[in-house]
Amino acid sequence: MEFLAYQPAAVELTWTFFLPLAGLVVMIALGVPIWVSIGLGSLLIMTLTEALPLSVFGASLFEGINAFALIAVPLFILTGDALVRSGLSDKLLDLALATVGGLRTGMGSSTALGCGFFACISGSDAAGAAAVGRMTIHRLVERGYPLPAACALVAAGACTGILIPPSIAYIVIGLVLGMPVSTLFLAAVIPGVLVMLAIMVTNVALNRIHGFEEGHLRFSFQTWLRAVWDARWALFVPFVILGGIYSGIFTPTEAASVAVVVVVLVGFKQRTLSLSDIPRMLESSARVCGVIVPIIAVAHPFAQMLASLAIPQTMVGGITAITDSPMLIILMMIGVLILAGCVMEATPNIVILAPLLLPLAQMVGMNDIHFAILMVTTLGLGFITPPLGLNLFVVSGLTGCSVLAIARYAIPFVLGMLMVALLIAFVPWLSLWWR
Repeated sequence: MEFLAYQPAAVELTWTFFLPLAGLVVMIALGVPIWVSIGLGSLLIMTLTEALPLSVFGASLFEGINAFALIAVPLFILTGDALVRSGLSDKLLDLALATVGGLRTGMGSSTALGCGFFACISGSDAAGAAAVGRMTIHRLVERGYPLPAACALVAAGACTGILIPPSIAYIVIGLVLGMPVSTLFLAAVIPGVLVMLAIMVTNVALNRIHGFEEGHLRFSFQTWLRAVWDARWALFVPFVILGGIYSGIFTPTEAASVAVVVVVLVGFKQRTLSLSDIPRMLESSARVCGVIVPIIAVAHPFAQMLASLAIPQTMVGGITAITDSPMLIILMMIGVLILAGCVMEATPNIVILAPLLLPLAQMVGMNDIHFAILMVTTLGLGFITPPLGLNLFVVSGLTGCSVLAIARYAIPFVLGMLMVALLIAFVPWLSLWWR
C-alpha cells in the first residue's frame, strides 16, 4: 500500500480545500472520533474540489485495511494482555529488579527496564503503562518517591512500548509508507534502547537532586540467575518474535500469532490462565483494534486525496521558501511532530503526517527508514505531554493522582527523550546500522 504513488493533479487550492480542512480540525478539537473526522473531511474535500471521484472512496477504504501485516496489530495486543493475565509480566519485572536493583536508584531503574522488557512483547505503550504501573507504583512510593514522580516514571518508561520492536506504530507507518515492517523493527532496536536508557539516566539524575529512593538492594548473582530461570518463558516470547522475524522463519504477522499461542499455552501449563480468560482477552484486543483499524482505513482515501491535490509538494515548496538549510528543516519537522503528538495519538499522526513529511525528508537527503524511525521516536514524546498525554491519563486512572501533577514530574523525561530524538535525527547510523 503506497500512498505516494498517486500523481498529483494541477488543482488550485481555494476555500473548497481549506474550509473542509478547518472543519476537520474543529471536529477533532471537539472530540469527534478521529476516524469520523478524517472520513468526513476527506468526503467534503473530494466533493468540493472534485479532485477525485467519490466512487474512489469506498474502494479506497477497503484497500486501506486489505493488508496481511495489519493482522499483527490485534495479535500483539492480545499477546500483551495474555502476558499480564498469565503472570509472566511479573516475572519480567522481577528479572529487571534483580538486574539493576543493586544500583542506588534500583527500583526506578528496574521499572524503566521492566517497561522495556514488556515493550519487547506487547508493542503497546498504554498496555505497558497499565501493566507495569499496577506492579511498581506502590513499590516506588514505598521507596520514597512522591506519587506524581512514581507515576511520571512509569508513564515515561511505557513510551518504549511504541519504540522498541515489535511495535504497532512501526506496523502502521510501514503500511502507510510502503516499507517492510521487519526492516523497521530491525532499524528501531538501537533508538528504542537509547530512549529506555535516557529514561533511566534521567531518573538517576532526579534521584541525585531529590534523593527519592531510600536505600537499595544488594546485587546477588544467584538471585539474578533464579530470576532469569523464573522468567525463562517470558524471555522466550520476544526471542520467538524477533528471532523468527530476523531469521526469515516468520513474517511479523506470523510471529505475532506464534507469540499468542506460546503465551497462552504457558499460562495454561502454569495454571495462571483458564478458558474463561480467553473471551475477556479477545474483547480487550477487539476494543483497541476498534480504535486503530478505522483510522487506518480512512487514512488511505485521505492521503490519496492529498496526493491528488499535490499537498506534499506544496508543503515542500512552502518550507524551502523559508529556508534551505537541512538542519533547520529537520528541526522544523521535529517541532511539527512534537506539537502534533501533544494533541493526537501516534496512529492518526502517522497516517496524516507521514505522507506529508516524507517528501520533505527526502528533499534534505534523509533515508526513508531513517525518517520513519525519527517520526515514531518523536511522536513518542506525545504520550507524556499534555493535553493528550495518553500514558499520563492511564497512570492517573490507576492512582487517582492529578494529570497535571504527573506532567510536571514528566518534564525531565520529555527533555531526555527529546535529546535522543535529536541524536537520531543527526546521526543516521543509529537507524541504519543494519545496512
